[in-house]
Amino acid sequence: MTVSATHTVGDLESSAKNRNVVLDIRNLKVYYATPTGNVRAVDDVSFQVYESEIIGLVGESGCGKTTTAMAILRLVQPPGRITGGQILLDGTDLASLHGQALRDVRWNQMALIPQGAMNSLNPVMKINRQIADAIEAHEGRQPAKELKERIINLLATVGLPSRVYGMYPHELSGGMKQRACIAMAIALHPSLVIADEPTSALDVVVQRVVGETLLDVKERLGVSMIVIGHDMGLMAQLVDRLAVMYAGRMVEIAPVETVFHEPLHPYTQLLIESIPSIKQRKPLKLTEGLTHDLRNPPPGCIFQLRCPHVTDICREVNPPLRELRSRHFVACHLYE
Repeated sequence: MTVSATHTVGDLESSAKNRNVVLDIRNLKVYYATPTGNVRAVDDVSFQVYESEIIGLVGESGCGKTTTAMAILRLVQPPGRITGGQILLDGTDLASLHGQALRDVRWNQMALIPQGAMNSLNPVMKINRQIADAIEAHEGRQPAKELKERIINLLATVGLPSRVYGMYPHELSGGMKQRACIAMAIALHPSLVIADEPTSALDVVVQRVVGETLLDVKERLGVSMIVIGHDMGLMAQLVDRLAVMYAGRMVEIAPVETVFHEPLHPYTQLLIESIPSIKQRKPLKLTEGLTHDLRNPPPGCIFQLRCPHVTDICREVNPPLRELRSRHFVACHLYE
């Protein structure tokens, strides 16, 4: 396959002239300090999230998906630290905010749907009180009647009955708890919501319900989302664009239909081939080998140790993320 490269990652904005950019990540780096060197959990990552868009962030465990999300939320814990780059949310660089200025942005402009709803909800507080705390922490005390009506409307938005208002988390099913977390995340109508593997602990039926809830919230509120996950099948039904990470770097970004019909990066191809099929009886394609030591990345392409198409240039030059086709970015020497 021959595709001509026309743009580098620095030209990401040029391909979206008429689209409003909600989040703009530029050359983000997050390192974890260890006695034997820095672990490069996120290494020079750049991507954008547009208005009313859901972008999926995928890759194997340890590739940096959740660390990227925590960096956006400014929740990276020591010994981790943001060592470079910009995190522009509606034009404000979150990397430069501290104290009250950062607290004002959280929940008002960006919110998190956590991976484990049961571990995130306070087990000794009713759902209504937990949502009320989030609202009143940012908007001050609210009239009781108006606050109750607002919370019940939030619960209805995510498909929960009004009785959930007075229930404790342990009285809810897994899917109901996850939707309660979604209600909390959208309580102040943020422009960006980050969902960290929101369906990972749920059965397939409830996964579909939660996925439909996220889509409904996007349509009703026009909110932008980053959905982190491993389930490529769920991503195919849920997101607008897919961003593939490997070993702390972005290797491919494209509309979800493009990724599934014509993946370009060898790692993305292996991810697609590893999905089991109900129509074809075939052995699963596994990615052989191990990821390199993140403290000491090899020169050249980070995927060279596991790539079936590796060449000499791959071992010497790190390929930049370039736009090979309209809205299709890939970091690979195969298409030069």
